Amino acid sequence: MTSQPQTPGGQESRTPVTCKRPGCPNTLPAPGRGRARQFCSDDCARRYHNDARIPAPAVAGSSSDDPLASLEALARQAAVLIRAARDQAASLDPAHVRAQIAEAEAARRRAEAAAVTADARAAESEAETQALAEALDAARSAATAAGTDARQAAAAAHAAEAGLAQLRRETTAQITAIQAEASEQVTAALQETARSARERDNALAAARETAHHAETEVSRARQAETDARDETSRVRDDAARERDALSAHHRAQLAAASTLTAAEQARAQRAEQQLEIERADRRQLTGHITANGTQPPAPRKRTTPAPRT
Repeated sequence: MTSQPQTPGGQESRTPVTCKRPGCPNTLPAPGRGRARQFCSDDCARRYHNDARIPAPAVAGSSSDDPLASLEALARQAAVLIRAARDQAASLDPAHVRAQIAEAEAARRRAEAAAVTADARAAESEAETQALAEALDAARSAATAAGTDARQAAAAAHAAEAGLAQLRRETTAQITAIQAEASEQVTAALQETARSARERDNALAAARETAHHAETEVSRARQAETDARDETSRVRDDAARERDALSAHHRAQLAAASTLTAAEQARAQRAEQQLEIERADRRQLTGHITANGTQPPAPRKRTTPAPRT
């Protein structure tokens, strides 16, 4: 079967299509999945194929059969079979179908050539029969000659009839072979179409599974990226807290060092002041002893300044 007609833009035409069977006015149903339909129902398809089927050949040797009419009927049946094979194989592989159609066309031409040859032989036989009849009419006066000519004419007629019967059998065998070959080709084409459909379904299933795996991997990658971002943020926060704690600790150490330095400086200043006081007392005492030669006065009480905080 062929596909639905398409518009130049690539989309399917929405115009309803009628049934393929001649004389059926019904339109085709809406297209669905799979191949497009050509018949409105299975009954129309069955009737179409039954009409295209070749009737059984007549029995050879019948007295009422005309050889030329039989050959003409067989040629018409071969043409009908070729057209049916062309219609059935239209949706199959173009190259293979063209080769099959070419073979069928060659067989049809051979059958037509055989029919033309048979027609020529029949014309020759008819001419010979007419000549024999004229000879018989002319030789009726001679009984012996007429009998001899009659026997010869009968023998020639029997030979012509045998040749026609042989030609009829050969033509029937050729048409049967063509029909069998066309049936085999159609069956092979249907099997190839079914295999292609299975391969397409398998490819679609594999593509769906691959897409599902890809979506899963993308989700995992996004989740891993989010986790990495969260971990990076947490590490940055921890590093910032540790940096602030270290800064505060260093500042506290610097403040304590500054305090200790100030205390040491104050202690050193007090020590220098005490030393200056002691030196002044000793100088005073030494001067007093040297000047008066008396007992020196009691030294002054040392006053220790309060430590600075």
